[in-house]
Amino acid sequence: MTIRKLLAEDAAAFQTLRLRALLDRPGAFTSSHAEESHLTVEEVAARLAPMVDRAVFRAFDDDRLIGIAGLGREQMQKIAHKAYIWGMYVEPTYRRQGWGRRLLETAVEFATQIPGIRQVNISVYGGNDGARRLYLSSDFVPHGVEPCAMQIGYTCYDEEHMVRVLRRSTR
Repeated sequence: MTIRKLLAEDAAAFQTLRLRALLDRPGAFTSSHAEESHLTVEEVAARLAPMVDRAVFRAFDDDRLIGIAGLGREQMQKIAHKAYIWGMYVEPTYRRQGWGRRLLETAVEFATQIPGIRQVNISVYGGNDGARRLYLSSDFVPHGVEPCAMQIGYTCYDEEHMVRVLRRSTR
């Protein structure tokens, strides 16, 4: 089990897994396969380039990419104390084996290294019970539900917002 930051040379493997995720679990992501399938590997690599306050983590079983999770910092000054996890996905045959938890904890640990980050936010769409259980068991706390936050065809999906506080202000 290997987890590390995604590198530019991983863009093609990332794109393949990401597109598979968008087909496998369309109700788990706000982006769609149609929206991302036209991107070139170069565009994907540019979007995924690690920075001081953002990275994508990848899980490997030997040489096979089997899971991904991104973390980014909010960019607006008044909310720059927050990071968010996005695009989390683990191949179905590797679920319930600890890969998702390791990806999640790696992303949270990265957030603790970013100066000024006090909390990490994550969202889960209705029907994704496995992800919800993982987040709850990883110290994420629900703080609201947006009804029909996403619509695919005529089906609405509620979005549950969760937060994990990393540091408390002394003020």
